[in-house]
Amino acid sequence: QVQLMESGGGLVQPGGSLRLSCATSGSISGRYTMGWYRQAPGKERELVAAISSIGVINYADSVKGRFTVSRDNAKNTVYLQMSSLRPEDTAVYYCNANIQWPFKRDYWGQGTQVTVSS
Repeated sequence: QVQLMESGGGLVQPGGSLRLSCATSGSISGRYTMGWYRQAPGKERELVAAISSIGVINYADSVKGRFTVSRDNAKNTVYLQMSSLRPEDTAVYYCNANIQWPFKRDYWGQGTQVTVSS
């Protein structure tokens, strides 16, 4: 059974930085994508950044140039480095593991709150 645990959220002033971590327990192998999503109050959950098992990276237009997704395979951890944070980045951030092969399954973390406010 795969479990995802996010950490690193908190309160930060506009222009500040935070690094989120997503630690995975259990084995994730095959073809998969690790993603960071966020959901603000009253809004739908949206993809922020993703990194695939072969290293393909995608970002939402709203975070390009400000956020960086990376992973440490030795630590089974995916990171989201967030810089130049804006109040509109305020949301609950979720880690996702989307496995495409050898079977299809989605795993989600419990989420971590990021609040950007002065």
